Amino acid sequence: MDPLEKALRDARARTLLLVADLDGVQLLGPRLDIVNPPLWEMGHVAWFQEFWTLRAAGGRAPLVANSDALYDSARVAHDTRWDLPLLDRKSALEYLATVLERSIAALRLDDGAYFHQLALFHEDMHDEAFAYTRQTLGYSDPFARPEPPCMGKLPGDVAVPGGRYRLGAERGTSFVFDNEKWAHEALIAPFRMARAPITNSEFAAFVEAGGYRDQRLWSPEGWRWRAGCGAQKPVYWERTDGGWAHRRYDSLRPLPPDHPVIHVSWYEAEAFCAFAGRRLPTEAEWELAASTPAKRRFPWGEEEPTETFANLDGRAGGTVPVAAHAEGDSAYGCRQMIGNVWEWTATGFEPYPGFEVDPYKEYSQPWFGTHKVLRGGCWATRARLLRNTYRNFYTPDRRDIFAGFRTCAR
Repeated sequence: MDPLEKALRDARARTLLLVADLDGVQLLGPRLDIVNPPLWEMGHVAWFQEFWTLRAAGGRAPLVANSDALYDSARVAHDTRWDLPLLDRKSALEYLATVLERSIAALRLDDGAYFHQLALFHEDMHDEAFAYTRQTLGYSDPFARPEPPCMGKLPGDVAVPGGRYRLGAERGTSFVFDNEKWAHEALIAPFRMARAPITNSEFAAFVEAGGYRDQRLWSPEGWRWRAGCGAQKPVYWERTDGGWAHRRYDSLRPLPPDHPVIHVSWYEAEAFCAFAGRRLPTEAEWELAASTPAKRRFPWGEEEPTETFANLDGRAGGTVPVAAHAEGDSAYGCRQMIGNVWEWTATGFEPYPGFEVDPYKEYSQPWFGTHKVLRGGCWATRARLLRNTYRNFYTPDRRDIFAGFRTCAR
């Protein structure tokens, strides 16, 4: 089987896994700013693949009447998606199946793979969104979850010499998104970066010291966010007689102290840094620490991300201890720069010099100036999506996503 066809079928299998048990009520869910109705998202995944691989590339008529008015995310306002005459579950599944087979048939006849890759990676991103939507809404855990053993922290910093670095993707590389284009020179001062992301136990010290009540630790924007939502702890944490627990999907479990803190906003990460006398890395520092010397595709080198190197693809069913995956260390000794949790950076999401929008113009351009950059991927991210230059981006208030952070010395 062609590798791209195999990947497309794999992505679809993941999509179906993540919606297989959802009933009528769950397929819509409550009206929230941070998630889509899963039923709408199913149709959107099919629509996107059809639009780019069959309609835009092949000039074919739409399979579903009025589908653009239902599933085009650039045209359909988020808060209206619960009110649309969406395909029902059975019809949405049929739409997904039909589009996949017709798209694969078109791929076999066409040497141009760009739009098929675009549809693949788009589905991978929505599969991660399905995973965190299920967490947000307290649905059942769709992943098998063997509990990893405790391994302790991975304390300390590594010294990164800095220097002139070409930030971003080099021309001639495989598929990359427009916001990664193109590599350009950045001058980076020497810095010290934590070997591992901040752990639950480290973040608990901030919570227990009153960090959420101390306005001095928060930026004005962060304090407004904290006061507005009444945050006193990470969103899924709960106090129990035995200490801290966290809600994972539909069950409450003891908080593993040596796992990275997850589901924290950029504002929470910023306040923790003020508490600890640290700072968030810039995205240029992050990429340099992950990529050099001799700019690598992954922190460990050029070899594809397997379970030896990183916690990806949902294999572990959640986070693992920060000391795991020593084989995936960067040349400087930073661990888990790919996988486990997305890492907030200090950098606002902006275009690189000479930015030119790709055909899917809504991917990056509308979000410049309002989002923060995250790097590295998380436990639910598909490995094929990632590389050291990959830029994720969310608004700084988001804590439903699978995000944590590491710090640098001031």
